[in-house]
Amino acid sequence: MAKTKLLFLCSGNSCRSQMAEGWLRHLRGDDFEVFSAGIEAHGLNPLALRAMREVGVDISQQRSQLLQDLPVAELDYVLSVCGHADKHCPDLPKGVLRVHLGFEDPPKLAANASNDEQAMPHYRRVRDQIKQQLQDIDQLLP
Repeated sequence: MAKTKLLFLCSGNSCRSQMAEGWLRHLRGDDFEVFSAGIEAHGLNPLALRAMREVGVDISQQRSQLLQDLPVAELDYVLSVCGHADKHCPDLPKGVLRVHLGFEDPPKLAANASNDEQAMPHYRRVRDQIKQQLQDIDQLLP
């Protein structure tokens, strides 16, 4: 049986979409072929990488990429994980279903943190929210 192909879309493909990709691979990699991309590519956020490593999910081999760099027509679903990506998602090929899951932006939440240790609770909270949502992914997909 073919795996369901799912892409997480975010503004910069640096944090939320990367964490979501890592979580779904970790939780349901046997059922889903998982990708992530951005409207822009900002590079992998090191604090997102750190937050995921803390829970045993290694996303270090993932890379920040653009939506147009992927085989979008082969996807079953595109899940936007931020409002900007939801609002600016380009038209998708017929048959690709779009779902929006909104998560707060850890770098924005941590903007006033004076060091990484003060920033990390924001990354951990969003990381855990993403995991909680993806544990019930079958309920989220039409």
